[in-house]
Amino acid sequence: MRHTEPVPKLWSQTIATHRSAVRDATLDTTAALVAEHGLASVTMSKIAEQTGIGRATLYKYFPDVEAILTAWHERQISAHLQQLTEIRDHAAAPSARLEAVLETFAFISHQNHDTELAALLHRGEHVARAQRHLVEFIAELISVGAKAGELRDDIPPVELATYCLHALTSASSVHSKAAVRRLVAVTLDGLRP
Repeated sequence: MRHTEPVPKLWSQTIATHRSAVRDATLDTTAALVAEHGLASVTMSKIAEQTGIGRATLYKYFPDVEAILTAWHERQISAHLQQLTEIRDHAAAPSARLEAVLETFAFISHQNHDTELAALLHRGEHVARAQRHLVEFIAELISVGAKAGELRDDIPPVELATYCLHALTSASSVHSKAAVRRLVAVTLDGLRP
């Protein structure tokens, strides 16, 4: 006799919650292991052991360590984009919105120093998609600022947005918060009319 009744919603929600919890625990544990021991020393066995799940279960979720790190990176990117959106929505004047967003982006870049991990994660479609979204996001802020007369309008906003992002990505190599702020100030100077 086959079961033909639909699975109750509570059961479906419980399974979805469990899967989400296992996924989040796996992502968090893997990131912590990489930070503590380095990329080369992290294995699926070590991740399974640290998360408290079986290796077979782990392989149902992810085929390898790189897939876990890519999923972790996608989650980080989404959180950063959400953070930038919230920052944008709290400033009043167009130039203040742009400055707040660019400073936040620069500090996010400043926090990321692991070049081995960056080399692995900063390739692939998820990064290209996020980069396009970020350029459009910044370009819109620049366009609004240009229309208000606060920012230059002689260069297309997309080009200026690309300039800003390239300039501020270099915040990952400066050594102080003051240096990050100076980098943001110089970048903003390039946007003024």
